[in-house]
Amino acid sequence: MSLYRNTVWFLKGLREYTKGGYESAARYFVAEDLQVDVTGKSYMITGANSGIGKATALAIAKRGGTVHLVCRSKDRAEEAQKEIITSSGNQNVLVHLLDMSNPKEIWEFAEKFKTENRLNVLINNAGCMVNQRELTEDGIEKNFATNVLGTYILTRALLPALKHEEDARVVTVSSGGMLVQKLDVSDLQFETSTFDGTMVYAQNKRQQVILTEQWAKSYSKIHFSVMHPGWADTPAVRSSMPDFYEKMKNRLRTEEQGADTVVWLAISPAAIKNASGLFFQDRKPVSTHLPLASTHSSHGDEEKLLQILQDMSLKFAPSPKL
Repeated sequence: MSLYRNTVWFLKGLREYTKGGYESAARYFVAEDLQVDVTGKSYMITGANSGIGKATALAIAKRGGTVHLVCRSKDRAEEAQKEIITSSGNQNVLVHLLDMSNPKEIWEFAEKFKTENRLNVLINNAGCMVNQRELTEDGIEKNFATNVLGTYILTRALLPALKHEEDARVVTVSSGGMLVQKLDVSDLQFETSTFDGTMVYAQNKRQQVILTEQWAKSYSKIHFSVMHPGWADTPAVRSSMPDFYEKMKNRLRTEEQGADTVVWLAISPAAIKNASGLFFQDRKPVSTHLPLASTHSSHGDEEKLLQILQDMSLKFAPSPKL
């Protein structure tokens, strides 16, 4: 990351990503945008037992939606389920256990889910920031496995279910940190590059933005969006970025403020008046690049990323039934 990108991004963050940035943006929000009854619609949220995922699930449950919580921990998922049902009065909050770093498990889960459930909106929220290079049991770098390959497989596997529904949407929770990274397909799993967990995470989030743009081009019946929640006070931030949390904790957004644009993109009729494939911050589409930053990728690299993910995902896909 260049000094220029680092400096410009941090100054932008202080102005826009904090609680104060949210409060400034919220002055222009249209309250009616979220006065929506989504009874009868089905929403899947990954990483929904805490933080932004849980806040999103509660907001949707309060508006009548059927909410599928996709989580890794059974105990934490069931605790979140009880809290959401109690707070919302909505009994249609269901738990599904899934490790988003396990490609085979994701395929199997998605194939089974499609046979038993409808799906109107997929919210790709689960993510991780592992600060030391670790491999999954499949030999895949853990951040990439969870944030990119897992998101790709789940979305791809559920596209057939989404295509059958009206007003189908896919919302992916990315990060403004991706603004400091240019797509690098030469070493996606950081096998030779210097490993810095924060920059690995930012690179993964850049990849999610590009995936969203490419999906939007290929699937016109589904509205795709990707967004930055701002700097929010979540368990993930506290555990993965303790130094940042200590310095910024009094300026961080609440989980509900971080989730606001996720909810807006998932349920509001106003959201889909915007073109599919855009990157959002505080209910507005924003640039995916900092001014004068050399972070634009070539079309060839974007296609290569898709091809790599497709090839990797197919290695774990279930065999077709005869």
